[in-house]
Amino acid sequence: MFGYLASRFLQAVGVLWAAFTVSFGVLFLLPSDPVSVMAGSDNGTPVDAAAIEQLQARYGLDQPVWVQYWNALSNAVRGDFGISISTGRPVTEAIADALPSTLALASFALVLAVTFGTVVAFFATDTRIGWLRNVLFSLPPLGVAVPTFWMGLVLLQLFSFRVKLFPAFGEGGIEHLLLPAITLALPTGAVIAQVLAVSLQTTARQPYIEAARAKGASRWRVQTRHALRLSSIPAFTIAGVIVGNLIAGSVVVETVFSRAGLGRLTQMSVMAQDIPVVLGIVVFGSVVFVIVNLVVDLFYPLIDPRIVDGRRGASERGESVRGGAETDPAIDKDPKVSAHV
Repeated sequence: MFGYLASRFLQAVGVLWAAFTVSFGVLFLLPSDPVSVMAGSDNGTPVDAAAIEQLQARYGLDQPVWVQYWNALSNAVRGDFGISISTGRPVTEAIADALPSTLALASFALVLAVTFGTVVAFFATDTRIGWLRNVLFSLPPLGVAVPTFWMGLVLLQLFSFRVKLFPAFGEGGIEHLLLPAITLALPTGAVIAQVLAVSLQTTARQPYIEAARAKGASRWRVQTRHALRLSSIPAFTIAGVIVGNLIAGSVVVETVFSRAGLGRLTQMSVMAQDIPVVLGIVVFGSVVFVIVNLVVDLFYPLIDPRIVDGRRGASERGESVRGGAETDPAIDKDPKVSAHV
């Protein structure tokens, strides 16, 4: 267990370092610098060159790139991301102020996405009506293909400007949160539905599903008690991707609906080339990604305890095992199934 945790910790450190380094390199390669953007010299506004040089020296932008990178990295390790170049506020304070709005949006969207994805995948694989099955299977690709900003604009046009059921912009209660959450949840729910539907189809062909049916279990019970539980493992595996989609999608959604959150802060910081703020947001998103994937790994044994046994046996043989099983011990433990034996 100690070796596993140490390995996961080193992987987490590698992910955080890579995300920080790539973001720093992309921002450094942009054609201008944040001080020039802030002063307006990129727009043709005459600015005193001496003032520009003074500001660049103040924020350390006149130093070699490797010095800037090392200073930013060493400060980030201590949790200090510096001062925003565009606003003059501490980066951690700016992120803390924007975080609650994004957390509320992402949490609500995640609940909607999981509900939508599970329902669509379950009924698409369970129904015996041909046309309904085809319609349900076509929904996930459609949800992935439709641009998020376009869906947000359509929802605004229909439910805010025409029907006037929900407010178009701003912060507030559930009525302000519903349309942005639906917009953010649709592509994420479509991904969940695609993965879960394929997994349910694969699981339905496993021998233990046939055994459960042979023992007299109903179609509904086989799907919910046996197939759905183990089929959810691939969906849990992409949890990190799902969280990444929510964080990335919040940039578009919060811009469309004029919500003040991390997404809006990211957009404004990138446009201003505010390197400290962008790096702080990237590191925060990477930390969330790492934590989610670690929690998912810890949840695997709760879904199927044999995964731990498989990993232990594979490690002894020098192999790699992650997820999946061809038998379901719940069949033998299910009294309603075993009663038919």
